[in-house]
Amino acid sequence: MAKQERKSSARKLRPALTPEARENQLISLAVDLAEQQLIDGTASSQVITHYLKLGSTKEKLEKQILEEQRKLLEAKTEALQSAKRVEELYEDALNAMKSYSGQSSDIFD
Repeated sequence: MAKQERKSSARKLRPALTPEARENQLISLAVDLAEQQLIDGTASSQVITHYLKLGSTKEKLEKQILEEQRKLLEAKTEALQSAKRVEELYEDALNAMKSYSGQSSDIFD
């Protein structure tokens, strides 16, 4: 497809409402352009190398490792939040026991 034909058939994009949305639009356009260049046989060596690397075993393994690290970080965060909730429950229970025994919890705070 010639450049003029591509320009005239380009879809109109709504203006992005956030910088992140704009970035995603631009990424999408760049990927579409790279795809068309690969189909037309006009892609630069950098574009070809980029997509070859994305399909490599090493890249897939690195993505998997990053995903597992993300899951581990989420689990650690949840564990810390849970420990904090348990600590608060213990504190509440101790304060309740103190008040039942006639001790004021204000003295210990």
